Amino acid sequence: MSSRFTSRLALLCALLLPLAAPSAQPTAARAARPADKPLPLEAARQFRLDTREGTWLSLDVSPDGQSIVFDMLGDLYLIPFAGGDATRLTSGMAFDAQPRFSPDGKQVVFVSDREGADNIHLLDLATREVTAVTRGKTSVYLSPEFSPDGQYIVASKGAFRGALPTLWMYHVKGGNGIALYAPPANPAPGTAVQQAGAAFSADGRFVWYTQRTGAWHYNAQFPQYQVWMYNRETGEREQQSSRYGSAVRPTLSPDGKWLV
Repeated sequence: MSSRFTSRLALLCALLLPLAAPSAQPTAARAARPADKPLPLEAARQFRLDTREGTWLSLDVSPDGQSIVFDMLGDLYLIPFAGGDATRLTSGMAFDAQPRFSPDGKQVVFVSDREGADNIHLLDLATREVTAVTRGKTSVYLSPEFSPDGQYIVASKGAFRGALPTLWMYHVKGGNGIALYAPPANPAPGTAVQQAGAAFSADGRFVWYTQRTGAWHYNAQFPQYQVWMYNRETGEREQQSSRYGSAVRPTLSPDGKWLV
């Protein structure tokens, strides 16, 4: 064996031995460390709040006009329309938001991250039971709304990376849903749209919503969002507003004659 090869072998062993010897230490440390806790995490502390005001709340009025459901700090509440104390409907570490009543007033649809990501959920007001309508792990959801027959929910579905939210329809029993908007095969850069704030006409034929082109960005120039209408029978979409100051969150009156 040549002296040059022997020297290289000795150098290689000298480099390897210090690296190999301590390898058991991290393994022992990992074995001693408590196992990672799955979601949802258990709350370690509680914060109590007594307030008579709130900002940036999402709310809806019950079909009989007697109650208001709203979100505050990640929980849902029910309060008499005439005023009074609010009753908390959901609690815990999940962030629950954007509630809307079902047409019969027995359920509330809302968005929650209680499974680790945004999904659409239903709350039974009589039993307080919560069921998941969607079960994805990579999507975001906005502004869910019941159809007039109470069998479907329209919401805006997007993704954490890249995909802008557009209108999707789901059956209240769950499923993959169907897209109400099909983007062009080869869209030009900056022409992707995002849609939110769905509202049904009284007969369920039309879906009013808000649409804009492109993602949100700093120093945006008006106009931004405008009100559009989707025809469920023909699949056609038509812009309904053109104000320079933009228009958002269309809501129809119960008799279908007015839109705010």
